[in-house]
Amino acid sequence: MRVIKIVVVLALLAVAGIVLLLWLDHARETTLPTPTGPFAVGRTTYVWSDAAHSDPLAPPGTKRELLAWIWYPAAPRHPSQTVGDYLPVPWRMAIESQSGVLFGKLLTRDLSKVRVHSIRDAEVSPQQGSYPVALMRTGGATLATDYTTLAEDLASHGYLVVGFDAPYRSWVAVLPDGTVIARAPQNDLDLVGGAQADQLADKLAQAWTADTVFALDQLEQLNTSDPSGKFLGRLDMRRVGVFGHSIGGATALQFCHDDSRCKAGIDVDGVVLGSVSREGITQPFMFVLSDHRGESTDAADTPEAVRRAGANIHSIYDRLPSDRRLMITIRGANHYMFSDAAMLKSPLLMRAMRTLGIMRIDGHRQLAVTAHYISTFFDVYLKGTPPADLKSQPDYPEVEYVH
Repeated sequence: MRVIKIVVVLALLAVAGIVLLLWLDHARETTLPTPTGPFAVGRTTYVWSDAAHSDPLAPPGTKRELLAWIWYPAAPRHPSQTVGDYLPVPWRMAIESQSGVLFGKLLTRDLSKVRVHSIRDAEVSPQQGSYPVALMRTGGATLATDYTTLAEDLASHGYLVVGFDAPYRSWVAVLPDGTVIARAPQNDLDLVGGAQADQLADKLAQAWTADTVFALDQLEQLNTSDPSGKFLGRLDMRRVGVFGHSIGGATALQFCHDDSRCKAGIDVDGVVLGSVSREGITQPFMFVLSDHRGESTDAADTPEAVRRAGANIHSIYDRLPSDRRLMITIRGANHYMFSDAAMLKSPLLMRAMRTLGIMRIDGHRQLAVTAHYISTFFDVYLKGTPPADLKSQPDYPEVEYVH
């Protein structure tokens, strides 16, 4: 009996020690990777409402509403200017209330101590008259700000990057009046399986694709009649690209199929959904894939599911001319580490994932490789840099080119 008591006490002490380490790590300041381009980066926000169309995934009669985040090339930072928060306070509070203690306090860094590089509401850089536009779609219900690393890096290379969230579909959405709207259960892919999950994924991709079209319409209006004058004439609407992760990648594909304003697109480890699977696309397109050869704990990532997803991607890729396509696999990359989660998850959790073989590449490195290829691909097909730049990358030995 005494031995059992000792074992129990030691186990409790071990658990308490782990909780203490997680808490201390949660409170540590975190700085996101420094953007690699020559421009300073600004960030601002907009709320776009569409009274003419209701949101198909919201309660009946609810108008479509997008909460847009825009990262852009900025004038050099003035001493009086401040770098913005990773997330505004109302959004942080909403996230914490939805996440609970385990995920909100112990397994993730304190979002109030995450340092970004974007200057709040900075002036647009005067170095160029206008800048190409890159629409960004996230994976699942994640927020646009969850991809701040990729957005800031692309903006630093001379792109206006636009991500957006929507009530009832994003993890949370905070309206200007402070109202918090969480994702509706019927829009949660984690709550369904099999054919129902496939049907819901199609509905979500369709809705996000329509939202992307609407967002681009709003950007066109902003370019011609921005009341503040900040973006008046500064968006080069002849050079529009789109990229997305996971279901956001499926959205990027379908958007390029549906809207000729898309001049180039990138699918980061996303499946193929919608009519694009049958009809394909004509714009230059890149697929960035994680490494599915390792062990997986995701039921949706079974060998058969991976084979089917790969076949669907190749059916589109193979129909594109060889000079308008690229497909790469990042060896060791994990599907969930294309976002800022690579920096914001607890190091103890990350080490456990490495030990279990769920992660086989450092998350920072995975993001750095992804950011490089996104900006390089858009540079080639939106700015006209030499195509050879895409395949002359000796600094990235973990990249495999798929033919």
